[in-house]
Amino acid sequence: MSLYLGLDSSTQGLKAIIIDPVPGEIVYSEQVNYSQDLPEYNCPDGVLDNSDPLIKHASPLMWAAALDLLLEKMYQNGAPLSSIGAISGSGQQHGSVYLNDKFTDMLAKLNPIENLATQIAPTLSRTTSPIWMDSSTSAECEELMEKFGKRVQLETGSPAIERFTGPQISKFFKEQPEHYAATATIHLVSSFMASLLCGATAPIDYGDGAGMNLLNLKTRQWDDEIVEFTAPDLLNKLPPVVPSATVAGQLHPYFAKYGLCSGIPIVSWSGDNPCSLTGSGAAKPGLAVISFGTSDTFFAVMDEFKVDPQGYGHLFGNQAGGFMSLICFKNGSLAREKIKADYGVDWDWFGNEAFELTPPGNNGNMLLPYFVPEITPLILAPGVRRRGTEQFCSGSGRAAENIRAVVEAQIMNIKLHSQWIGDKFNTIRVTGGASQSRGLCQTVADIFQTKVEKILIPDSAALGSAMWAATAAGNIELSELNDKFTKATEVIMPNIQTASVYATMTKQFVTFQFISSATLQA
Repeated sequence: MSLYLGLDSSTQGLKAIIIDPVPGEIVYSEQVNYSQDLPEYNCPDGVLDNSDPLIKHASPLMWAAALDLLLEKMYQNGAPLSSIGAISGSGQQHGSVYLNDKFTDMLAKLNPIENLATQIAPTLSRTTSPIWMDSSTSAECEELMEKFGKRVQLETGSPAIERFTGPQISKFFKEQPEHYAATATIHLVSSFMASLLCGATAPIDYGDGAGMNLLNLKTRQWDDEIVEFTAPDLLNKLPPVVPSATVAGQLHPYFAKYGLCSGIPIVSWSGDNPCSLTGSGAAKPGLAVISFGTSDTFFAVMDEFKVDPQGYGHLFGNQAGGFMSLICFKNGSLAREKIKADYGVDWDWFGNEAFELTPPGNNGNMLLPYFVPEITPLILAPGVRRRGTEQFCSGSGRAAENIRAVVEAQIMNIKLHSQWIGDKFNTIRVTGGASQSRGLCQTVADIFQTKVEKILIPDSAALGSAMWAATAAGNIELSELNDKFTKATEVIMPNIQTASVYATMTKQFVTFQFISSATLQA
């Protein structure tokens, strides 16, 4: 049976995972780090320097160069590329690539003697790509909401969001109309990378297309009115939208130089969040996932179209059908790192001993851990507020109390802002570096009063991509792949004796957060 390759074009690098679905093994993994491996593109941590802190762009040529470099590394290291039966991938959501009318012809005529970046360069109508970290489109978002109001969220799954692709395209049209006019095709990172592999323009799947403020999730088509309002002739510049199971094309002969077989299926790429849902084994109902990363994210399957009345949560397409909810919390590991550094403790002490030294509920001590501006809830001016004993509020409290306070606040905030999803899950899977903390996992179980499962999946987006390639092109049931690749490594049950403690504390936290948030923004 064939092997399957999953790629993840993320913010800081390009990763690859090859799976063998028969024994359920990851047989090979590789990665390229943009900062270390491609410094010539001047994108430290995957982002170009800019004097405006709101503008966050990257070089699309760097992403193309990374594909060449990654496959070359795999080839030189003896990866079983000739056994690959299909390829799929994920891209950082919301990023966009702008191409002129030479792009299609260039793809068809890819020359294996030259590298991808050199051949693609003349086809760019915009030399840089705005990415998900960009927050420079507030004016465009306001215009969209003024024109369509709640319909934006009720049809596209999200209110107008600065990082989403539609507002980014609108800003590009207004600021560089000549370059916009020279643009024939606008790709997402996912469809751009898939196009390189196919040697032809690849479609955008529902999962990634939902992060644009342009796709009507009820009709699964581009929303003609919103698209027309965003920029002129935009509908003709967008690739078609398709289900995730769609085979986008066949591998171009260019890639035979790396030992890959020309003509193997390229399954439509998706966004990193839908692929992570698949790679975490949570693409079917009953499971939610909390990913503890630079930003913490909460996502779960939604079998019906439903939006967050507060506007913080987002609705994307689920690769397995239906929808997925996603909520992002900016002060994730940033806050945990800050408290850890303030008290000079290591991660073992932070994640384990601190919780053994303090009781659930932290004796009533609470804080808001907003060290950078927060997006859920919206906190424009960062800061920290404490509530509790005089010693704790003075900031001189013990390290253990402050550590528990940060984690409890983060988990209560996640619970409060995920309630719009409803009773859609009975298990929470945790992933990311902080998920190795016993204390943190028990706190999740106790605050949600739900079973928590640890999973050891370092690259869930790449794994999810490989699994989806095997499902869509290899006709292997996703449930079978879940059993082999996404089993829980540890189960943490909630302590029912803490239920009343956290129920009371969460109510107090709502009031504390509301009053303190107003103070922080004053």
